[in-house]
Amino acid sequence: MAKYTAQIAWQRTQSEQFVDQKYSRAHTWIFDGGIKVAASSSPSIVPLPYSNPDNVDPEEAFVTSLSSCHMLFFLHFAAKSGLTVDTYIDHAEGMMANNAQGKLAMTKVILNPNVTWSNKSVVSSTMTDELHHQAHEACFLANSVHTNIVICSQS
Repeated sequence: MAKYTAQIAWQRTQSEQFVDQKYSRAHTWIFDGGIKVAASSSPSIVPLPYSNPDNVDPEEAFVTSLSSCHMLFFLHFAAKSGLTVDTYIDHAEGMMANNAQGKLAMTKVILNPNVTWSNKSVVSSTMTDELHHQAHEACFLANSVHTNIVICSQS
């Protein structure tokens, strides 16, 4: 069993009262390898100036995590099949809406991967679709959430 850790760090500034709810939501994510990522609440959730639109927000990170997990499994299955991928670019999107329980949730994530193959003539759209299906089935993050994940392959 694997264990994953991250440190989340936030600090109130002296000029912020906090109890008036007028405080910065900017904070830092620190990963086990030492990488630090500037994070914040989404400006669509907490208005400016209390959010920082330049920072990564949890909703973006959620969509990115699902996209990254899918891509890594896709690359694995392509290589295992003897197919060479030159580029993989995904413009993933997440949609927030009320779920069946009436709570705001990331109800849908659309992956829009565009794959460039080294030898395009060998790879059919059926093969690409099957690799995406295998990747989706294997992605442990996709298997961990209730979010509807849709793959719109552009390859």
